[in-house]
Amino acid sequence: MITSLVISFLLISQPEPSKVGPKAGTLIVDGGGENSESIKRFVALAGGPDSAFVLIPTATESEQVDVKNQHQTFTRRFGVKNVTVLHTRDRAEADTEEFVAPLKMARGVWLGGGRQWRLVDSYMGTRAQRELEGVLARGGVIGGSSAGATIQGSYLVRGAREGNHIMMAKGYEAGFGYLRGVAVDQHLLVRRRQDDLVEVIAKKPELLGLGLDEPAAIVVQGDRMEVIGRSVVGIYDGKEHDGKRYYFLAPGEVFDLAARKRLDGTKRDSGHP
Repeated sequence: MITSLVISFLLISQPEPSKVGPKAGTLIVDGGGENSESIKRFVALAGGPDSAFVLIPTATESEQVDVKNQHQTFTRRFGVKNVTVLHTRDRAEADTEEFVAPLKMARGVWLGGGRQWRLVDSYMGTRAQRELEGVLARGGVIGGSSAGATIQGSYLVRGAREGNHIMMAKGYEAGFGYLRGVAVDQHLLVRRRQDDLVEVIAKKPELLGLGLDEPAAIVVQGDRMEVIGRSVVGIYDGKEHDGKRYYFLAPGEVFDLAARKRLDGTKRDSGHP
């Protein structure tokens, strides 16, 4: 009888598995620009500056990636030393044990900005993608800015090879899916993109759209999303809010991704803050 009660208590006390966010680990999804708060949170959640980090700069616009320069820039900006720059545009190489070895040791992985399709072409469906998921499963952190933010959604926007002005591109509509049922856009207000996700959600009403301005970011653990940085995050839920198809969350606000609602109970103007 006592054993049955204990088992029942343990079952009841276990938190429900996340429906949208990662089942384990943390995501840092950054809208672009110089966001010191994103960097600070990323390093801390990965275990501090002495942890093992991986930088993936593959999305960059450049045909040739200067690995040495990428390493120097990352270590200086993030204040860490134990960094491996992992880069290839050869899917066969991305599928090898040798290539993914640093990911098996990493506590934090950062996906750099550029063009989303480069990440898809290089890593989607490879051993590298599976080992990225392993970082989260171990309780690690995956962060990314710009293209490295968008790829974290399950639906990929601006993935077209022809240009990032195309929101929905056949063959490039699947992201890495750390945020399930979510489409992520970035540089929202700086590049006047606040209406661009409206079209996507109208055609894919099951999706939740997140539009991150710069410098703004979200920290996601399970279905809990916190806005950090110095600007706003747009919420696109297919509904009308004061005459617009989106509304903004300000830094410090917390959002339930599964319930699609603020957790702090506050209400803000849905226009530009």
